[in-house]
Amino acid sequence: MVSIAFSTNNRYSGQLIAIATLHGKQHILRRPLRVGLGLSLQLASRVDTDRFGSFGGEIGRTADAMTTCRQKAEAALESLGLDLGIASEGSFGPHPAVPLLPIGHEWMTFVDRRDGLVISEQLISRSTNHSSCQGADPNAIVGWLQQVGFPRHALMVRPLQPASTPTGPWLAKGVSSTEALTAAMAEAVRLSPLRLAWLETDMRAHCNPTRRIAIRQLAFRLVRRIAACCPACQAPGWGVVGTVAGLPCSRCGLATELVKLELLGCATCGLQRDRPRRDGREAADPMHCPYCNP
Repeated sequence: MVSIAFSTNNRYSGQLIAIATLHGKQHILRRPLRVGLGLSLQLASRVDTDRFGSFGGEIGRTADAMTTCRQKAEAALESLGLDLGIASEGSFGPHPAVPLLPIGHEWMTFVDRRDGLVISEQLISRSTNHSSCQGADPNAIVGWLQQVGFPRHALMVRPLQPASTPTGPWLAKGVSSTEALTAAMAEAVRLSPLRLAWLETDMRAHCNPTRRIAIRQLAFRLVRRIAACCPACQAPGWGVVGTVAGLPCSRCGLATELVKLELLGCATCGLQRDRPRRDGREAADPMHCPYCNP
């Protein structure tokens, strides 16, 4: 087990870091970067991040989330002529083990072009209001509106189409008042062959306070990762790079698929070490054992 060493002389203090965002993420990341690393965030306003994929699905993401993060960070620093860039990306859907439970998966990447560093972190959160609904008017979906936190959390609206046809473009995004929702749903119903509107929570950061909390948590996690030095080469970015399954069953002692160890690694020299789970758990419930619960 290796303890994480934190830099006492911050190598990034006083420098500028670029971000490209259309959804106000600079307001979420500014404080973690300033407090944790002494960095000043600068918005690359000329970069259209929707070209890497839009949250409404109009433009598909052409790369995986981690690659997209790096591309957005690199586009931001190139636009401003800086050496440092940061970006985040998110996706939402059902929990892989509990399909009825929605989760949010956030990624964040820091790029240091001068030293050739790419440092990433991710966060999986069960605290999300990601959801969808159909209805003819707001009065028919009052319970769902309360569940997703409307109007504090905004919505997207479009006509509901038969399953065999394309879903079509969104009529409205960022809907955050009863008046706007009533008007958008009425128009969607008029255009829908099924006479129904399709609604989804607007998961863009500036429209979703719950998601902003997750992004902020991830920002502090990434900042701690950047501040952590490799015990061998002292480069920034020492942290969890993977896991090892095999947590033993508390009843029979056989290995399960649950995580037994975390792998710590360095993005610069490639050193890896393992450590026990951070939650201190040393055995798995027999329900997870392929022998006790086949």
